[in-house]
Amino acid sequence: MTDRYTEFLAGERHEDVALYLTEAAVSNVEALADRDDAVATDEGVVLVVDGEKGRSVFKKTTGMDAMEFAQGAMGSDGHIDADLAGGECPEAGDGEDHEVEFVFAFTEAQNEEVGGLYAEGAVVHAYAHCSCGASYSERWLCGER
Repeated sequence: MTDRYTEFLAGERHEDVALYLTEAAVSNVEALADRDDAVATDEGVVLVVDGEKGRSVFKKTTGMDAMEFAQGAMGSDGHIDADLAGGECPEAGDGEDHEVEFVFAFTEAQNEEVGGLYAEGAVVHAYAHCSCGASYSERWLCGER
């Protein structure tokens, strides 16, 4: 596990984004796993990179604008694992395979003026895309899962 990844999950790297990518999103995920800033998982790799660079990598690998993807995924609540390397699609149970293909995530600093979850601490915003074609999102307090 890289320091950058640990710090991101703890809510200490608001300028960065995290990307979880599997073979479904990028053809040579093993090459990414060899990077110093990568965390290899059973099915893919998590990268924590500067926000602009991360959005560019996301667009290159998925063909989608990261913020447009996030906005579309916000309409459907699902579960995304705290390590960002998996989740549970809200469409599961329909007889299709449901595997997370990629995740885009960022954190937001505590903001008492906004209230709600944001008043309690830094928040992870995570957006996932499933092999069935569904996209979904989840938010949680950094370090609380």
